[in-house]
Amino acid sequence: MTSTDAPPALAWSTANCQISRAMAVLGEKSTLLVLREVFNGVRRFDDIQHHSGISRQVLSNRLALLVEHDILHRVPYRPERGRERHEYRLTPKGFELYPVLVAVAEWGARYYADAEGPPVEIAHRGCEAPVHTRLVCAEGHTLADHREAAPRPGPGAIPAESATR
Repeated sequence: MTSTDAPPALAWSTANCQISRAMAVLGEKSTLLVLREVFNGVRRFDDIQHHSGISRQVLSNRLALLVEHDILHRVPYRPERGRERHEYRLTPKGFELYPVLVAVAEWGARYYADAEGPPVEIAHRGCEAPVHTRLVCAEGHTLADHREAAPRPGPGAIPAESATR
């Protein structure tokens, strides 16, 4: 590939990439499973551990990371008998991840569901119709094809040659 054939993205550094930074928090499978559980109303450590199958140590680490990044917060509760415990609730920042989980669920249903269909469907509470993710621009145009969207340098873009110096 000659320099004239090079993709334009190679001109820009990935040192401050928002996807890379987000994946540093969300990139482990168990993190998305924890979020699935909390979005589905499973909020207590033992319940999350039992329902997800995540080991106790990994779950403890994931919950701590999600709390540290203000995606979940801990809310105390006291069982009938015993010491104070905590359950995990979504913060506003955490709630913003719901479209991400819907997109992953929709994609998984399309390509990895059993022959009978997906075990979970996401429906609009108002009318019970299935919910789908869509790309929509700031002007309100729904993109019919993902190829209608293209990355471009944003205000934080750093030229690649500046990042290597």
